[in-house]
Amino acid sequence: MAKGSSHDGRAAAAPRVVVIVDENSNPFELGCATEVFGLRRPEIGRDLYDFRLCSPEPRTLMRDGFFTLTGVAGLEAADTADTLIVPNRPDVEVPRRPAVLDAIRRAHARGARLIGFCSGAFTLAEAGVLDGRRATAHWQWADSFRARFPSVRLEPDVLFVDDGDILTAAGSAAALDLGLHVVRRDYGAEIANAVSRRLVFAAHRDGGQRQFVERPVPDLVDESLAPVLAWAQERLDVPLTVSDLAARAAVSPATLHRRFRAQLGTTPLAWLTGERLALACRLIERGESRFEVVARRSGLGTAANLRMLMRRETGINPSAYKRRFGPAGTATGPVPAASGLARSHGMRAGRSDSSGPVRHGGPRTRPKPARRTDE
Repeated sequence: MAKGSSHDGRAAAAPRVVVIVDENSNPFELGCATEVFGLRRPEIGRDLYDFRLCSPEPRTLMRDGFFTLTGVAGLEAADTADTLIVPNRPDVEVPRRPAVLDAIRRAHARGARLIGFCSGAFTLAEAGVLDGRRATAHWQWADSFRARFPSVRLEPDVLFVDDGDILTAAGSAAALDLGLHVVRRDYGAEIANAVSRRLVFAAHRDGGQRQFVERPVPDLVDESLAPVLAWAQERLDVPLTVSDLAARAAVSPATLHRRFRAQLGTTPLAWLTGERLALACRLIERGESRFEVVARRSGLGTAANLRMLMRRETGINPSAYKRRFGPAGTATGPVPAASGLARSHGMRAGRSDSSGPVRHGGPRTRPKPARRTDE
């Protein structure tokens, strides 16, 4: 692996993502970070990130001695990161290296974005940057995490938490969910969808979904939600109710709710609202500047409703979204934490019912400091 794991020919403006790899780090989450942030993107026409790995030692033994990582940058590379991904490892009770914790504290102090996948939340908490903040971790370590770090506001039953400049994912596949969420936050829904297609992975599972769903694979083929989801996605521009979805699935609304909860970890109305908002963002990114048209074609009704939902779920209004992600203002790097499609399908699942618009809780994300400009 080339030193620093960066690629020749990257645009100077590409924000730098640095992954710290330490002894016994998990290779899966490292692979997720590499897939999302490190690959070249010829299908997009530019590289989105300047990606590199670093380690406190020249040779790093990965989890359970599976392999040894060599040839990456030293820990000083962490001091150049716009986004720093911290080590995650299965031995959560073993203290992290002081040098690694110091690098995390320095990054946080200068305004870099911090990301912890799976047990990476333990690393962030041990560095002291999560005190009073929201975070998540793998469900099997929830009790241990709470006991060691009671000042952290742990949300153990979600896929990931975006708390502005610090983001955490529950583990394993949730690392991909959070990675795509970061791309969406930085570059908008259209680019994030292109990256997800390359990964052959769902473009958006919302962060508020439960880590464990009751039946990931339906027992019976005819209980799958796939047909009704596809049917609804083709009709987002027309009025649809939960009763309409239930009728299409040939079940009662109550049964439909149960299946959504079991298979998707959310409610029918929350899913439908999220799909419509994602479509509205894509329409704006593709150049539609008439917000009444965007609202009508996405099924959100009126421009006023579009503005309300976008501000609530992304933190910015449609005009600001258009300036940032429209054809004339294509994003070139990270944007404020509450912009982009920061909350599209990062919505808090399950806070709705079939009688009214979905409501989502949680504090607004903190602003993201400006990207480093010394390159």
